[in-house]
Amino acid sequence: MNGRVVLERFPAGGPRGSWPAEEFARARRGEGQRAEVVMDLATDAFLVIVRGQEVEECAAA
Repeated sequence: MNGRVVLERFPAGGPRGSWPAEEFARARRGEGQRAEVVMDLATDAFLVIVRGQEVEECAAA
């Protein structure tokens, strides 16, 4: 499967020096998920996603 699941959304205009999307993704990676941060230009938000085969695992959880 080539899909993706959005785990969380964070506004791009966060406080200076704050990286909440990266921190959230790091915590998910610590749990064994292959979380990554991407930018959604249409909504001006950072998305924490998992791709591919992990999509099925997240949907089952």
